[in-house]
Amino acid sequence: MTGVERTMFDDGETAENSDGVSEFYGAVGKLIKHFRERAGITQRELARLTGYSEDQIGAMERGVRTPRIEYLTKVDPIINAGGALIVIAEDVMKAKIRVSERHPAFSKAFTSEENRAIEIHHYGTMVIPGLLQTEAYIRALYEMRRPILSSEQIDEWLAARMDRKGILTRWPTPVLSWVVCESVLRRPLGGWDVHKEQLEHLLEIGQMRGPELQVMPLDRMSHAGMGGSFTLLTPPNRPQIGYVAAQHVNRLITDPVEVRNMAARYSSIRAQALGLRESLALIEAILGER
Repeated sequence: MTGVERTMFDDGETAENSDGVSEFYGAVGKLIKHFRERAGITQRELARLTGYSEDQIGAMERGVRTPRIEYLTKVDPIINAGGALIVIAEDVMKAKIRVSERHPAFSKAFTSEENRAIEIHHYGTMVIPGLLQTEAYIRALYEMRRPILSSEQIDEWLAARMDRKGILTRWPTPVLSWVVCESVLRRPLGGWDVHKEQLEHLLEIGQMRGPELQVMPLDRMSHAGMGGSFTLLTPPNRPQIGYVAAQHVNRLITDPVEVRNMAARYSSIRAQALGLRESLALIEAILGER
């Protein structure tokens, strides 16, 4: 398998940084690692014995992937854990259910890494980037989902997405940049009132010290971003990773060559896009067209 395929996370299997659940998964991961190392077994050997990949085992030991009950039950005798992992298996499942009730399963892998990142860079072609969305815009996006979501689910997911926006005000603030296609700014999702508020919010973001917002205009005859939206994240003390999502199929990418290609593509996109002042002027012009 390629590096891209190895780093794809299954829905609902990635720990989310909310309500202390990620810390619990971290403790479980440390416990698994402790027993494995005490037994003198490497991750590669454990992968061969269990049928799980080294990437999966490493992610579970780091606390960023939820260990399944089947894995805990299977690995316990192999690493001589004495039943300790079997005893906590039910608690792991309860924690997993607790997270899934609050966050869309298809976004957990991304939000977990996003929350840790010291750099976040995003190129968007369809909707306003998540960290820049207003509450009304978020609700409109969820209300137009098909199959339709329940009102309770919309409220839960909306709250979770609003929580993510705390990244913009935390200190130290990550290095942040976004490039948004002009077509996104002209698509009045949720109606004009919702769209107007959203565009005004982008103008406010553009005045903040630090974050950089650019627009890719429609009249460009050379465009490096025709492959679609993607995000680049830089975790602390780890290499940059990539993220792509379409139709609720998401993938975290750690393969160095692929991530390097994505970073080079993003640099080209930024060079082709309007600068900050020109981007804000275009947003103001779109607002004035109504």
